[in-house]
Amino acid sequence: MDAASTTPAKRPRDERLDLFRGLTMLIIFVAHLPENSWNAWIPARFGFSSGAELFVFCSGIASALAFGSVFTRRGPWLGTARIAYRIWQVYWAQIGLVLALIALAAALDRVFGLAVLAQQFQPLLADPENALLGLATLSWQPDYLDILPMYLVILALVPVMMLARRLHAVLPFLIAGTLYAAVWASGLNLSGNPWTGAGWFLNPFAWQFIFFIGFFIAMKWLPVPALGDRRLMIGAALFLVLSVPLSFWGILEHWPPAQAVRDLVIPASEKTDLHILRVLHFLALAYLALSLIEPWRDRLDRGAGHLLILIGRQSLACFLASVVLARLLGTIADMAGRGEVVVALLNLAGFVLILATACVVGWFKSAPWAGAARKPAIAAQGAPPASAPLTTRVREAS
Repeated sequence: MDAASTTPAKRPRDERLDLFRGLTMLIIFVAHLPENSWNAWIPARFGFSSGAELFVFCSGIASALAFGSVFTRRGPWLGTARIAYRIWQVYWAQIGLVLALIALAAALDRVFGLAVLAQQFQPLLADPENALLGLATLSWQPDYLDILPMYLVILALVPVMMLARRLHAVLPFLIAGTLYAAVWASGLNLSGNPWTGAGWFLNPFAWQFIFFIGFFIAMKWLPVPALGDRRLMIGAALFLVLSVPLSFWGILEHWPPAQAVRDLVIPASEKTDLHILRVLHFLALAYLALSLIEPWRDRLDRGAGHLLILIGRQSLACFLASVVLARLLGTIADMAGRGEVVVALLNLAGFVLILATACVVGWFKSAPWAGAARKPAIAAQGAPPASAPLTTRVREAS
């Protein structure tokens, strides 16, 4: 039998997934760049949900495509092993990211006489023993370094969901719903700060809810409405429009009744525990956006869309780069002044460097060294084969 016929057909990439993951990387960079005036205009300022929901939802879809099929084709043990391997990779990515940021802060302090290390990692200086232990066990997560730990915990729930599905088709939905309800009923969370007792800023038991919505959809366990339904699009658009007065700072700062309604409806833990309005807002936004781009689906990989897709295909590497770049460029902004021209140049420089990261990582992943070796130029000129007598080869070469 032909070997090619025994190899499972590779699933074609969904360019919509890569496109939105690439967009998410840029939004996360803008949100992580300290005191960034562009942060006032990202989509999160006009609705309840933010780039975090998009990141986690896309991660759920990507995990189903990458890991769910392993459970289906190779069984639960190899599926769990595949998840464990990914957890191992992401864990060390998190540790490497934290160490890189600590080293960057120390370098900036040494070269420019700043106090970045004390500002960003004060517990490391005050209580290094507990700080290092907290970093290694993920029980201490410095500011803006909580996305990957959340993802790790949610990944560990994937084998649970796959096993539950084998027991009963409804069980995974019950588990996801029960964990989400437990967060709001009992405050279920993990320890995220050994000194204050605070929980994780992005509570994984809440955020798994949006992750597994994406996961269940990609696994075809959860039916979804057809795109382009006019009534659903109108309903989604109305919900999005009504959320603007309760979200946009330009309205909240100048219209006290809107702020009062927001305070009444949305608790302070709305992001940590993923308030249901955030989930509904994201789903409405996702349905409307997907419906609108559906007619142009075969043209997404062009122009700016192509650049976003390149970034989305290397989302982990680009995320790591974006966080480091945000800290570095934030310090440059402090030193150069935060005029609008400087801020714009730094944001654009960050976008270019994130794209460059995607291109470089993509090149390495293509393994260009694995192709057929080039023939030496001398061989093209009729050099004697290696099996010819040594004297013949020396004479020909001279």
